[in-house]
Amino acid sequence: MIVATLDIRSGPWDAAAVEGFLRETVIPIRLASAGRTSPLVQSLWFIYDDDALWCCTQREAVLTRRLIADPRCGFEVSGDRPPYRGVRGTAVAEVLPDRAADMLPRLIDRYLGDEPNQLSRWLLSRLDREVAIRLHDLRVTSFDFTPRMA
Repeated sequence: MIVATLDIRSGPWDAAAVEGFLRETVIPIRLASAGRTSPLVQSLWFIYDDDALWCCTQREAVLTRRLIADPRCGFEVSGDRPPYRGVRGTAVAEVLPDRAADMLPRLIDRYLGDEPNQLSRWLLSRLDREVAIRLHDLRVTSFDFTPRMA
């Protein structure tokens, strides 16, 4: 396994603030992958753990194929309502089918809660087709327009 890093490139937040934001913020990550003719941006649930961002998607998804072909990607985690603040950057993606079984339940718990419901049951019923995506070597820029928008 590759050692993860968190490289703060710029912005008002230090590493502790970036990590706190990524651990506490429960909104989808926007993940951009490269393609032959154009980039693809997708929204996925994520968890920040051990200097890496983790997501899951289907094994047959276009995103999976693109990240296997070219693991370089861009991402952003930010809200849609003022005051605008968040984290964006680049990473290297690793597609790990064997980690989906432990990551998907964690993602479901984070975004849907621990009470079983129709969506969580449906997602778990497709677990055999899921892969985990580990985004590591994070190069991050933070932004926080709170002072400007106060």
